Amino acid sequence: MKATVSEDCIGCGLCEGTCPDVFEIGDDGLAHAIVDEVPADAEETAQQAAEDCPAGAITVE
Repeated sequence: MKATVSEDCIGCGLCEGTCPDVFEIGDDGLAHAIVDEVPADAEETAQQAAEDCPAGAITVE
């Protein structure tokens, strides 16, 4: 499973708060996926972060 953040990110930080093992806010103020593959124990929270993203900027597949 892979997580990506599109250029639609608004940098609200919700994804980092929901799933800090996969997402973090970078120096540019926007979210970034910090792993190449979502760890098995973080799949559910990564998916939750994608569903909750107000900008619809996260894809987990």
